[in-house]
Amino acid sequence: MKPERLEKIKKWGKKLGFWGFMFFLVKGLIWLAVGYFIVK
Repeated sequence: MKPERLEKIKKWGKKLGFWGFMFFLVKGLIWLAVGYFIVK
């Protein structure tokens, strides 16, 4: 594999990791809010 191609894959991995983290964070917060409103 060429070094420049490896760099591109690494960049994508970082982007994907960030957005994956944001997605699960938001999803978790939404479920906490849903649980809170059900209990209330």
